[in-house]
Amino acid sequence: MAEGTAKGQNGRAGGDTIFGKIIRKEIPCDLLHEDDKCIAFHDIEPQAPTHFLVVPKKPIPQLSKAEDSDAELLGHLMIVGKKCALKLGLTNGYRLVLNEGQDGGQSVYHIHLHVFGGRQMLWPPG
Repeated sequence: MAEGTAKGQNGRAGGDTIFGKIIRKEIPCDLLHEDDKCIAFHDIEPQAPTHFLVVPKKPIPQLSKAEDSDAELLGHLMIVGKKCALKLGLTNGYRLVLNEGQDGGQSVYHIHLHVFGGRQMLWPPG
């Protein structure tokens, strides 16, 4: 899911990115999970047979901007990713990816965890 560099996070719930709009229910998604901390949904441009995103409701633009106080939230994203992967039958494994900045391939500046599965993942990634 690409959006380009998002402009400032203005205090609206979820921030002012495509993910903020999904969190606020302004844009529909194929929802897998929602709780008070995050939302998980299928990617609209899947890069694997199973590809979903786990997005915190707190608008952290990128990992390098996360604070020590975000540690519990970031761990929660991984646990939700694990639970959703199991719910979707990814029993042979899956890959978790968090892109950081331009060189890391980040396209939406609201931190998000990609979960890929349903096929053998190659190494090194592209």
